[in-house]
Amino acid sequence: MKKKLRIYFYTDTFLPAVDGVVTSMLSFKRELERRGHEVYIVTPGSSETKKLAAMHDHIILVPGLKFKRYPQYRFALLPFIAAMKNDLNNADIIHLQTPFFMGIYGLLLSKMSRIPAVGSFHTLFTSPNVIKEYASTSKLANRVFMRYAWPYARFFYNKCASVIAPSESVEGLLKRQQIYNVSMVPNGIDTERFNPKVNGRSVRARLLGKSRDKLVLYVGRLSAEKNVQTLIRAAHILRGKPIRFVIVGSGPAMRKYMHMAARYRLGDRIKFVGFVPDKELPKYYAAADLFCMPSTFETQGIVALEAMACGKPVVGADYMALKDLIKNGRNGEKFRPRDSKDCARKIEKVINNMSSYKMMVSTAEQYSVKKATDRLLDVYGKTIEKGVVSNNDSYYSGLVGRLIDR
Repeated sequence: MKKKLRIYFYTDTFLPAVDGVVTSMLSFKRELERRGHEVYIVTPGSSETKKLAAMHDHIILVPGLKFKRYPQYRFALLPFIAAMKNDLNNADIIHLQTPFFMGIYGLLLSKMSRIPAVGSFHTLFTSPNVIKEYASTSKLANRVFMRYAWPYARFFYNKCASVIAPSESVEGLLKRQQIYNVSMVPNGIDTERFNPKVNGRSVRARLLGKSRDKLVLYVGRLSAEKNVQTLIRAAHILRGKPIRFVIVGSGPAMRKYMHMAARYRLGDRIKFVGFVPDKELPKYYAAADLFCMPSTFETQGIVALEAMACGKPVVGADYMALKDLIKNGRNGEKFRPRDSKDCARKIEKVINNMSSYKMMVSTAEQYSVKKATDRLLDVYGKTIEKGVVSNNDSYYSGLVGRLIDR
């Protein structure tokens, strides 16, 4: 393998969206470039994206239209325009961050240019709940999406030379779905930026004033699949206790959740902060006593790891990646998914036994961006040695041919 690589990331989501995919890409980009590699990001974007992209090197923008039902994703328009800007002659690897428009475009370029492609499975786009929420307002269309989501995932990822899963639970899921050549590479956490020494006193004073109440924090997108209603109901159950809740983030369900909190008369118990600038985020973790993640959608749980890196125990749903990440009695507590009573019990348990939880930082250090990048480069090296060949290439080529003939 060459000492210095030229890497192309293809993604349907980028700034100003700040989701797990964007956070992961930018973290890996910074660390790879620190080691002397060249990393290009090819993405659709708006005028706002163009302004934010100017803060980073090697961002190639493709015209795109906003996807109304999931606004951080964009439909790429004429993505082959980007080919004129892409000097793929010296590229070593193409990394497909999303399996949609830009992912397909990157995959086609991989086949045409004979450059091996790696595909990351960041998001559970195959989940029926996600399809119902975002795919279409048509019930018939949603039934079609649900029927073909996993066949499409198998088609796309088995055309890649290698596949990356961000956690052991996702790795197992992909293998059970007959997706091959899967390696587990977690999304790296910046343990220098997120650490127990971060001073959150000013944020805590702003959120609580002089109150000595305990502070439970949620950070993430406010959308249906994140199950924030479980946390709000838990807050209602704990309303007589000296516990406050802070919800950081925005999204399509924000108004719904605010109305729900108002309906439960939790105006003095829950504060919706909205979007927080990236540089301020460590202070919010530092200000909290514990972190709560009720989502059953997490393929890794980056925000839970960021909280742990800041020394905060995590109460999370016993599901998918959080099931593997949280160790009861050591770095937090797991509760039954969507069970608000159990969530409330576990929040109270952690608050009453704070000194018992001592493994948060050591857990997060296992997922440092430096260690994750070592694993990513190992996958890149093995993929480059193997070349562009993917699983079931002849089978899927024949399948596409038959579909076109029809």
